[in-house]
Amino acid sequence: MALPVVAIVGRPNVGKSSLLNALAGRRISIVDPTAGVTRDRVSAILEYRDRYFELVDTGGYGIVDRDDLDADVEQQIRFAVEQASLVLFVVDARDGLLPPDQEVANWLRASDKPVVVLANKVDALDARTELGDFHKLGLGPPLAVSAVHRRGEEDIRERIHDHLAGLPADEPPAEAVMKLAIVGRRNVGKSTLINAIAGAPRVIVSEVAGTTRDAVDVRFERDGRTYVAIDTAGLRKKSKIADDIEFYSAHRTELSIRRADVVLFLVDSTAEAGTVDKKLGRYIADQYKPCVIVVNKWDLAKDRSSSDAYGEYLSKTLVGLDYAPIAFITAKDGKNVQSMIDLATELFKQSRTRVSTGELNRVIGGATSQGLPTPRRGTGAVKLLYATQVAVCPPTIVVFVNEPSRVTPVFERFLVNRMRETLPFAEVPIRLVVRGRGGARAASEAVRNHVET
Repeated sequence: MALPVVAIVGRPNVGKSSLLNALAGRRISIVDPTAGVTRDRVSAILEYRDRYFELVDTGGYGIVDRDDLDADVEQQIRFAVEQASLVLFVVDARDGLLPPDQEVANWLRASDKPVVVLANKVDALDARTELGDFHKLGLGPPLAVSAVHRRGEEDIRERIHDHLAGLPADEPPAEAVMKLAIVGRRNVGKSTLINAIAGAPRVIVSEVAGTTRDAVDVRFERDGRTYVAIDTAGLRKKSKIADDIEFYSAHRTELSIRRADVVLFLVDSTAEAGTVDKKLGRYIADQYKPCVIVVNKWDLAKDRSSSDAYGEYLSKTLVGLDYAPIAFITAKDGKNVQSMIDLATELFKQSRTRVSTGELNRVIGGATSQGLPTPRRGTGAVKLLYATQVAVCPPTIVVFVNEPSRVTPVFERFLVNRMRETLPFAEVPIRLVVRGRGGARAASEAVRNHVET
């Protein structure tokens, strides 16, 4: 059963995103003085007194968007209200009642949804704020709150609980079995792919570069299992970042990569891989995240010789992701999207796999018999003593050698490649930790160091 939805609406710059962040207890929506920052529906699942609900932030009603996305933003607001069991109508207590507030109120009355009016920005405890005008909205007495100073939060939660109490009792939401971060540079089709996965217009799709700003979590189901797909802002060169909004968007993209189980790295088949693609690929590799390189708009790539040739080109261009499998899709038609999700699921399974110490040491022994790369200058060869797996996600292997200081990056790559060829980690990153002699004591230290980092 779907969770009840509580939608936050209001004109621009009344503090809707700040309210979502305050009630969620973490930064989800981007907050900036610029009007119209929020465009898509940004949500979080919350719990209060054993009641679960989805709290949804929306764009400013009546915003004049600088990229002419007014109609798209309004459509997302309407979707949120249509699905809502309760609407939190936010007004600005410092500005008082304005005509745009009245316009929102008229629309909400026509929607026939339960509404709680929140007079935000009542910042001082002894403030003599005139809230009487907001009674004229005809939606009940306003509740004085301050999202920034987190005043009135408990009152808001109580109001939400009271309104949801009449609904059938809901069970805790199913835990997502996998989180997928969808990343890439601008206009590669990330939002189109999110909507194809969700089977609904969950986020705004536009030809305008930089349409998506927040990282938007979208829950979807496949075969009775719950997943989360994270839409992210399109990236571009740091030298071209225009304002704080773009900076925060890029930061949230990196955060989405770090919290994802698998990254879907979108590239545009109609364009060459550029600097942004290369840096993004390097960041994904540095975070040891399983990754599917998703080639979108393949139906338009008439000048590409073959998928094999283009895949080889990407493997050489995106340094550090040569192990990552490649999927060719057409997001706007939903072509091969399910196969892409199946591939991501397989990578997640690989990243959680454990192998026995015996199996690892058979691989180490085989690598030794093939001849090891030349170590750093010095006398004697580097000897592989034994190896053990200490963690998953990513698979983390501790290898004990006689002289750790003489192990080179070439030596490490050689070992990782041998493991990838032999162990069930063929398409996911492997974290290799090299340690000196020390037996069980060194092994326990390696485990402790891994947990701490």
